[in-house]
Amino acid sequence: MASSQESQFSDSSSREEEDICNALDVLGIQFLSHVFLDDSIATVLILLLQKYQTQEAITKAEMLHTLGPDYDSEQIPLFKIVCENMCLSFGIDMREVDPMSHTYALLPLLGLTYNGMLSDNYQCLSKIDLLIVILTIILVKGNCVSEDDIKEFLRKREMLPQKDHFVLKDPWKFITEELVQQGYLEYRQVANSDPAHYEFLWGPRAHAETTKMKVLEHLAKLNCSEPSSYPRLYADALGQEQEAAHASDTGQ
Repeated sequence: MASSQESQFSDSSSREEEDICNALDVLGIQFLSHVFLDDSIATVLILLLQKYQTQEAITKAEMLHTLGPDYDSEQIPLFKIVCENMCLSFGIDMREVDPMSHTYALLPLLGLTYNGMLSDNYQCLSKIDLLIVILTIILVKGNCVSEDDIKEFLRKREMLPQKDHFVLKDPWKFITEELVQQGYLEYRQVANSDPAHYEFLWGPRAHAETTKMKVLEHLAKLNCSEPSSYPRLYADALGQEQEAAHASDTGQ
């Protein structure tokens, strides 16, 4: 009986690891989703991100004005594309709050603010997307990931078709310098490693703005599944939420 239970547990663990690997593959593809967008829609996404940061609503008329008179909103499902990208690429819910004026509020799903990351060029889309990917990989890998794993991800990314004006010229510098300086990542030497090896963890800003559960929910949404579909990750994320709730109660 014990042997049978051990076998079932092993099979379950193997299936979960396979599901996680598949989830990461989908995440990698999603990372590049915006490079296939019409540039006009990408411009709208940048405007929406700016509105999100200033906590302003936006109207359909404003979006259509940004697209310009040549954009055929009747033929291309603008709002479906925009809503999906805001949700799946940036973790932001675009919700209609006034049907009469077609006004939309931009609500945080992941909780990340992206302060200091926005610009008027298309590369800011890649920066935000890459941040989400790195935080997710760290979560999936057990809250810590080697720099070799991140470099391997970047190599795979470079092999996919991309538009030049979306591509970060030096993604490694962005990860190891900008995201570290902004507090989203911690980049440290592995203890007692000789020769030296380095690893990434969530930084203090990531812990302050989001949670493991929110990132897991985002990953599950990309894969059309539920967070509980990944028992190991779900248990870890749930444990963090319970610890936070206990700390809050104790503080009171």
